[in-house]
Amino acid sequence: QVQLVESGGGLVQAGGSLKLSCAASGRTFPFSSYTMGWFRQAPGKEREFVARSTRNVDTRYYADSVKGRFTISRDNAKTTVYLQMNSLKPEDTGVYYCAADTREIPIKYGYWGQGTQVTVSS
Repeated sequence: QVQLVESGGGLVQAGGSLKLSCAASGRTFPFSSYTMGWFRQAPGKEREFVARSTRNVDTRYYADSVKGRFTISRDNAKTTVYLQMNSLKPEDTGVYYCAADTREIPIKYGYWGQGTQVTVSS
């Protein structure tokens, strides 16, 4: 079992930055063997993919809406994945979730955090 805890959310003005963290615990070793993903859900909308760091090789993939503004990274020694968000827009507002799975490119992730709220004011 893997537990994921997100942190770093908050209120920020448009154009600002936030860095989210997701700490994994439990049956996480080796952490490098997990593909880690970030997702978000805006009010009244379905949850959507944001970014992914593929297990072992750390190949990174982004949704078009965040490409060039967001960066996913991971520290395997700290069993933590990050999401650096720059040039934030009001449409980035939502609850951000991290997810983990042992498959390289998961269709459905096996483990999810509780989420952290990000609010971008205009």
